Amino acid sequence: MSGETVMEHFPNQPHQNEENAIRYLTSFVSKPLNNTNTEEEIKLKEDSIMELGNMLARNKRTQDLRDMIQNTRPFLVSLGKAKAAKLVRNLLDLCLMIEDQVGEIKIDLCKECIQWAEDEHRTFLRQTLQARLVRLYNDLNRYSQSLVLASSLIRELKKVDDKDLIVEVQLEESKACYHLASLAKARTALTSARTTANSMYIPPKMQAALDMQSGILHAADERDFKTAFSYFYEAFEGYDSVNEKIEALRALKYMLLCKIMLDSPDEINTILSHKTAMKYSGSDIEAMRAIANSAKKRSLADFNKAFGSFRQELQCDPVVKKHFNSLSDSMLEKDLCRIIEPYSYVQIAHVASKIGLPKDRVEKKLSQMILDGKFSGSLHQGEGMLIIYEVEPVDKTYELAVETIHAMGEVVDALYARARKIR
Repeated sequence: MSGETVMEHFPNQPHQNEENAIRYLTSFVSKPLNNTNTEEEIKLKEDSIMELGNMLARNKRTQDLRDMIQNTRPFLVSLGKAKAAKLVRNLLDLCLMIEDQVGEIKIDLCKECIQWAEDEHRTFLRQTLQARLVRLYNDLNRYSQSLVLASSLIRELKKVDDKDLIVEVQLEESKACYHLASLAKARTALTSARTTANSMYIPPKMQAALDMQSGILHAADERDFKTAFSYFYEAFEGYDSVNEKIEALRALKYMLLCKIMLDSPDEINTILSHKTAMKYSGSDIEAMRAIANSAKKRSLADFNKAFGSFRQELQCDPVVKKHFNSLSDSMLEKDLCRIIEPYSYVQIAHVASKIGLPKDRVEKKLSQMILDGKFSGSLHQGEGMLIIYEVEPVDKTYELAVETIHAMGEVVDALYARARKIR
């Protein structure tokens, strides 16, 4: 029942604006019910509580919402367990979704609700609320606390075989391990979550969350950005299908990051011109465009400028931040290659002045690039010179011919083995 429908039952009450409605509904939901109340009156109070909760959440009045939840507990006891559990979960979710609020208030409220559920011997509700607390700890960057609670909760959930909740908590456990730089444990937790999810139906939003975490781990653990891109794409489509715009935008951002890490910045415009991606815009997309443009130009200066200009979108994003050193190193190599490209002989001091870095650092990086086979050359430290050798392109016709003959041999062997079976 909407807020207007609830208020229509009381036409004489002032509700010219939302503040009046909040005052009226607060007064209404605080009144205790008695044994003579009808089903319709009980339903009306349920709807009034949810409507008041939505209003308080919209106005970011966390403390008032917390007080309201506490005041309605006597009413919750009179409801059936399923109805009461749903109402508590919904109200708590409203509180957790309020942004720009002190996290301690949310944690205290969560713990209070857990304690109430425990006192009322509502085990399933307590476990659900503890799962919410695990997620809240992760959102507030309290990963150690999240991991401790998640581990004990998973052991308890496995005994009752609550697969839906197990998947949710194992996913949060994987996130906590990732941020604590324990990638092996993060992958183990995620594998367990995906295994459990494969044996049941899970909502598209949860599937998208699993794909998102898979992409993050593939990028961080194995640096397999091609596979990571595929997972981020699946996550993007999943979040887009359920209209989760914030998470869909984040998945799109990480898709673009993968293309940059794969040295394919030209493909970014193609991705963003796709019909689904065109719905999303903002500073996150502009930040990735700026990084892609600096990669195309092979300009370290442009890269550093973009990283400074989009601090919130790049430096404060834990996933992008983990790849910053790799990105920066890659951009340095590209810029050095761009500068030395026209030369056969060039002074190291000239290269350093062009790129704007100390001579010692440039010299060290150039020697590393030579050893890694990034280009062919040698350093003459006495003269402070870099000599670049021209390498003739290798004709790979012979190698390709050998590979083709080998492949044809395998085909003939396979056909011969099948022919023998027919006999």
